[in-house]
Order: sequence, then C-alpha cells, then structure tokens
Amino acid sequence: MKEQSYFAHYSQEVRNILKEKEIEPGDRIRITSEDMSYEGYILPRIEIGDPSSIVIKQDDGYNVSIAYQPGVELVRIDKGISLESFQKTFPEQKADLPEISLLATGGTIASRIDYLTGGVVMAFTPEELFFAIPELSEIVRFKGCNLLFNLASEDLWVNEWKKMADDAAKELNSGASGVVITHGTDCMGYSAAMLSFMLRDLSKPVILTGAQRSSDRGSFDGAINLICASWLAGHADLAGVFICMHGEPDDSYCLINRGTKVRKMHTSRRDTFRPINELPIGKIWPDGKMEFREDAEYKKRSETEVVADTAFEEKIALIKAYPGSNPEIIDFLVDKGYRGIIIEGTGLGHTPTSPPQNEKHRSWLPHVKSALEMDLFIGMTSQCLYGRVNPYVYRNLRLMSNAGVLYLEDMLPETAYLKLGWVLGHTQEREEVKRLMLTNMAGEITKRTDERAFLY
Repeated sequence: MKEQSYFAHYSQEVRNILKEKEIEPGDRIRITSEDMSYEGYILPRIEIGDPSSIVIKQDDGYNVSIAYQPGVELVRIDKGISLESFQKTFPEQKADLPEISLLATGGTIASRIDYLTGGVVMAFTPEELFFAIPELSEIVRFKGCNLLFNLASEDLWVNEWKKMADDAAKELNSGASGVVITHGTDCMGYSAAMLSFMLRDLSKPVILTGAQRSSDRGSFDGAINLICASWLAGHADLAGVFICMHGEPDDSYCLINRGTKVRKMHTSRRDTFRPINELPIGKIWPDGKMEFREDAEYKKRSETEVVADTAFEEKIALIKAYPGSNPEIIDFLVDKGYRGIIIEGTGLGHTPTSPPQNEKHRSWLPHVKSALEMDLFIGMTSQCLYGRVNPYVYRNLRLMSNAGVLYLEDMLPETAYLKLGWVLGHTQEREEVKRLMLTNMAGEITKRTDERAFLY
C-alpha cells in the first residue's frame, strides 16, 4: 500500500486492517460501533500514546482518537487528498476582525500535527495557528506572530524582559489592538510583573498565557487559554498587563488577573494562577463572554503611545528569612556590589532579630544595619503572601523598621523584587527609591484588602 510508512506508529493489527481495506493517509473514513460513529480524514499518529487508537480529523477541524477493538467497523468513504495538500488547507484571516500580535517566548501552547510525519510541530504562522485552533479565525486577525526566543521561563532574565517590552510596545504603537504573549507557566508571574513596570502609558491589553498540560494530552489547556487571551487582546475594553489562564479545572472559563497581583500556586493544576490580595479583574469564556468585577480598578483602552522604559538595575536580590537562616548572606551581597535586597520575612515581616544571648550571631539586625550604612536599599515583604507587612506590631519589627528597612505593604515578594530593579534603574537616591517603592504604579499595592480574596 502507498505511503505505508506514514502509519508506522500504529499497531501491527491496525496496519493490517488499513492495508486490507486499502486505506491510505488522508482518506476519508467512517469508524462505527454499537455506541459511536465518527467520520473524518485518517492521519498518521505520533510515537507516544496508544498505537491501537486511530486518529482522524473531523470536519470541525479537531482531531479525535478512537480505540480500535473488536466490534469496531472501519470503512473508507472516499479517497482523500494528499497530506502535502492537506496541511496547507488553512482558514483565511477575516478583514473585519480586530488585529492583534502574538509574541512567543518558549514552549508550545498551540501545536499541530505534521501530517507528513505524524509528529507534533509548533504552530506559528497565523494560518497555522488557525489550523491548530480553528476558533481563532472567528475571533481575531494576527498582525504578526513573532518568535522572540525559545526558552524555559526560569531561564528568562533582564535582556529577555526588555525584548518583550520593546516588541510589545512596537506592535501596539503600529496598530495592533492588543498583544498576546505565550509563556512558560513557572515564571510567568515574574514576566507579567516586570512588563507592568516597563510598559509605561500602556493603552491596550497585553495578555500573558500558556499551558499547564502539553498538547499531546487530552487535558491540554493551551487552546482554551489562547482563545480567551485572544478575545481579551482583541475585544476587551481594558489596558494593562494581565495573565489569562484557566479559572477552574474544567474547560469552562479563564480568569483575568492583574500582572502584579497573580501567582502560580500549584505545580500541575490547570487553574494554578490565583490572584493574591485582590479578586480577579474578571472572567472570560471561550465564546467571548466577559464579566468584569464592578468594583475592579483598571484602565480602559485609549490611543496613547506606549513607552518601553526598560532601565533596570541587575544587582538586586530576593532572599528568604527562616529559622536558622544565616544573615551573612547579606554581607556576601554587599561585598558583591548589590544595590538592593527584598526580604521575604515571616508573618508581618520578621527576620531572626533577638535570639538567645549565647546565639547573637544569628540575628539579622547588625548585618542589615551594616548594609544600610553602605547605602543598600532593603525592602520587607511576607512569605505568607496574603495580608500585609506591618512594622509597628512587635518589638522586633520596630527594630528593623527603625534601622531603615522599608515595609512594602501587601506587595508580592517577586513583584517587589522586580519593581526594585526597575526603580533602581532610574534612581539611586535613597529617599526617592523609598517614595517610588511605596507608590502604586501598576496595581501592585492594595490599600485595603478584600476579605473575599483570601484563597480565592
């Protein structure tokens, strides 16, 4: 049989049946049993998964895998088209839809089968994205799809954040209604916070999205996340940096969370991104339905030109206080020329401060004082995440505050860390740094915490 090698990843039993019925790649077939019936074009399969499951592309554009077992009937309805032609049958972009831009930073949240090899490849041109996720062609046009780099999110750093900011500003200022940035999930919150400070006068939505499950799994969440993100970028009346990911484990809706107030809170759940110290800005459904919280504060769209202000001081650190933690880490950072430190304190912002008399070496206080005398900025956040730090409740807190440590309200530790790098990139003057760190620039500080936000 012609092109038999395209079926190499099917089981021997399935290959024998296909050969017996003279079914070739791209043929239109019908698979039936007592309780089901499917019709579509038969495709090669990738090397993972059940080799006894037959993959077909249905008329709605989606692939389905059906297990071949006793009682299943397989019929060729018609000769198909060649795989070379089949993988070029892309939907057209519609001129009356909003135009957005896609920036990819690594990972594959949207992928498609290469119908010549059966392997999964990244879907990246606008046409390929529409082919991989057909709903997109009814939602937006793509002004451009740019692969900025292909890195795991934990490998991103200042140069990559600057590139994201520069390209997002360029796309928005040249006519895009919004920007979608596809991103690895582990450190997506860092990039969202960083872009919230680097993109000044942001007049349109910049939406970060990704996937917790890979595209070869039935529980793949990237398609719905990208669909919802595209609705927001193209149609929502909002401006700012947001993360759009699953709102619950089912494929029901996505949450719209502010880039400076959202965190990955579970290693593998699809609804891992949760707002901290505020409620979600809103919800978005795959059909385009949007609900925004009535009391949510966010900017609306405008025609203001976006500025990518990417100055950043790299000599900053985020460190965690814990019982037995060695305060000499502060001395090390001072010796290395660091300009600022954010501490994740315990509770209201504690560090080991007043240990027993015979263990005074464990106190952070003298090391902090020494660093502050060297004109190093030190800010305090809480590893509790929820709630806010307060320097006035306990004696140890007052000692740190009196020494010159700045307590940073309810800012997330990683948001404070990135904001400090941005602030120090613009000024080294101590009082101005303090003022800017306590100025709410991108929704990072909530003056009054909504009780409903806890463990939302």
